[in-house]
Amino acid sequence: GRRNTLFKLSFCLSAYVSLQKVMRRSQHARKETEFLRLKRTRLGLDDFESLKVIGRGAFGEVRLVQKKDTGHIYAMKILRKADMLEKEQVAHIRAERDILVEADGAWVVKMFYSFQDKRNLYLIMEFLPGGDMMTLLMKKDTLSEEATQFYIAETVLAIDSIHQLGFIHRDIKPDNLLLDSRGHVKLSDFGLCTGLKKAHRTEFYRNLTHNPPSDFSFQNMNSKRKAETWKKNRRQLAYSTVGTPDYIAPEVFLQTGYNKLCDWWSLGVIMYEMLIGYPPFCSETPQETYRKVMNWKETLIFPPEVPISERAKDLILRFCNDAENRVGAVSVEEIKSHAFFEPVDWEHIRERPAAISIEIKSIDDTSNFDEFPESDILQPVANVSEPDFKSKDWVFLNYTYKRFEGLTQRGTIPTYMKAGKA
Repeated sequence: GRRNTLFKLSFCLSAYVSLQKVMRRSQHARKETEFLRLKRTRLGLDDFESLKVIGRGAFGEVRLVQKKDTGHIYAMKILRKADMLEKEQVAHIRAERDILVEADGAWVVKMFYSFQDKRNLYLIMEFLPGGDMMTLLMKKDTLSEEATQFYIAETVLAIDSIHQLGFIHRDIKPDNLLLDSRGHVKLSDFGLCTGLKKAHRTEFYRNLTHNPPSDFSFQNMNSKRKAETWKKNRRQLAYSTVGTPDYIAPEVFLQTGYNKLCDWWSLGVIMYEMLIGYPPFCSETPQETYRKVMNWKETLIFPPEVPISERAKDLILRFCNDAENRVGAVSVEEIKSHAFFEPVDWEHIRERPAAISIEIKSIDDTSNFDEFPESDILQPVANVSEPDFKSKDWVFLNYTYKRFEGLTQRGTIPTYMKAGKA
């Protein structure tokens, strides 16, 4: 009767669960075997086909690549060793590799492999087809408060996720906020990221008075002209060695000691830029920007011709504040409970539709990226007889890394790369 049926159902369910466990164990064992086999295999440039340049910076470039044996699409970050050594960036790139290995959440760009040859270091990373926040902001005059709320809320969670690992990013800016195929935020570019590890401590900020002056003026401009001029010069700043000091907290410039709160200052600057159209301290020269940042109490002003809500204004002023009074000084909950974020569903924000949907036509769609001319960074090195490791290479020892997951996704396309997810 009924009891017999229930017993049979219970038995079937128990057998099914046991079978699932056995299958999972067997699948994991197969993956582990493959991982151990592949771990012995040295990955190199020959394992990837370069498709297109999608980014260029002071120390190298980023290319869209395809792994030949699996067909997977990745972003390959190529860093010239000579430039890293010359500009004393070794600790920075070590920090980047460390955080990409340690961070394994939804909020940080995944790294699958890293390797090196005589000339370059290579990071094989998740390709995010949505482009970056800098490009999005350049396409739009300003963002609505609703869209700003979404992107700032997601970035709060992303920054908090690396803070929980004991890292400080130090270089939060729109260029480093990438968008996945669904339009959600992921943090990237941890070149300046400082961990609580001695190997990462490095002096970076040179005396800004030595920087060459820029050739654009912000004096006596209204907000519309300021926004236009800022956008016109923005890309140039992004690709220069000097970069832009617009997003850096005053205590970082002082080098007298700072903590993770410097990342919340940067987020306040980005929020201002989203709503107003340009960052609050932008100027005609890096020196002038630096002066404005250091005198933020006088220079942080809101143009009357761009109306924004009191809630938004209050949050910006709480982010861009003395470190001890800055929102987030107590905990991240202090930020999340601010009135500006009242409608935000923090638990499920990543599952909800993004504020601005991204149109992706294929897994290797690069329409959200700038066009770059080809370069010779991947040209074979001249055939000179030299040992595998020169003295300069020792500083890059233990740089190689392989992610278990990256080695075992053979034949499948990760969900974040699937076409049609927009």
